[in-house]
Amino acid sequence: MAERIEGRKVADEIVAAVKGGAEGLRGRTGVVPGIAVVIVGTDPASQVYVASKSRKAKECGFHSLQHELAEETDEATLLALIADLNADPAIHGILVQLPLPAHIDAGRVIQSIDPDKDVDGFHFINVGKLSTGETDSAFVPCTPAGSMILTERARGRDLSGLTAVVIGRSNIVGKPMANLLLAANATVTIAHSRTRDLAALCRTADILVAAVGRPRMVKGDWIKPGATVIDVGINRIPAPEKGDGKSRLVGDVDFEAACENAGAITPVPGGIGPMTIAMLMANTLAAACRRAGVAAPSF
Repeated sequence: MAERIEGRKVADEIVAAVKGGAEGLRGRTGVVPGIAVVIVGTDPASQVYVASKSRKAKECGFHSLQHELAEETDEATLLALIADLNADPAIHGILVQLPLPAHIDAGRVIQSIDPDKDVDGFHFINVGKLSTGETDSAFVPCTPAGSMILTERARGRDLSGLTAVVIGRSNIVGKPMANLLLAANATVTIAHSRTRDLAALCRTADILVAAVGRPRMVKGDWIKPGATVIDVGINRIPAPEKGDGKSRLVGDVDFEAACENAGAITPVPGGIGPMTIAMLMANTLAAACRRAGVAAPSF
């Protein structure tokens, strides 16, 4: 039976370290890490995520701002707000909650954020740093950053000699995750919707990362015996056993079946989800440290 990689436990450890780091920074320099979260519209899932991020920032002792804009807010207004936050010395991290309404160019908005405050790691400068192996100075997107920490907990920091397969080629998870694995000396393949015989490819993986957004797509017999499985998927499916209209969360991997072969696996929920928010806090602390001329902690 596979070992459960408990992301919630590791995330709690990171948040505690961030809180201590923030207290130390404030004591040494008087600087309080500041984060601003911007949300446009009333998407229920986005509202939940934003509230969770704001609560965690306050728990870490950060200066936390939340800007809630109406669905009909135009792009110019949003860009003007970001420009103000870029110029605000009390704000070290800026996060614009995605998705944005269709009339706003999300790419233009993300690229307008100061790269030194881009704690989501989506600006081209941070993407470029990561892709060239400059992981110490880049802000790494939070979900792959958290996924990598859990991978290291199971396999160590040096992945030399190990084969990794990442299912999914998104700019938010798949590509940065592949770059992190490469930086740790793994041999990496990115699989996607055009990949032939995906099941056979997955069976070669010592480390398998599933990030496609399809519930239980990865079957138990796709898992190489002893493999480490990182399930990034968060999918809501009907749960009639809980009552009419009820639902529950599952990952991209058939967890119960995968446990028969995997050496270690992240559960859903309780795996990658908590790590994403913890790494957002870590990135914000790092941004504040860099601005203050203090070495940023590593996690």
